[in-house]
Amino acid sequence: MRAVGSVGKSHDDAHAETIDGLHKAEVILRQGPWRDLAMVEYATVVWIDPFDDLRLLEPIGYVPPAEYEAAYYRGQETQAMVA
Repeated sequence: MRAVGSVGKSHDDAHAETIDGLHKAEVILRQGPWRDLAMVEYATVVWIDPFDDLRLLEPIGYVPPAEYEAAYYRGQETQAMVA
């Protein structure tokens, strides 16, 4: 297992291990058997997508990452029009 965070940041490793475990349980074991890597990659993308659309992140104001990103780009467009 490779370290995800810096030295002394055990919470980073614990979080990564939790996500890895969930992925294995919910995708790899439950949806298999797999014929090729492309099928695994597609199933993984489908499984991860809600994390970007639904989870609320404290550091960005308790909004989903996708919503925050869209607001960022709208702000960039507004600045470009003003300039």
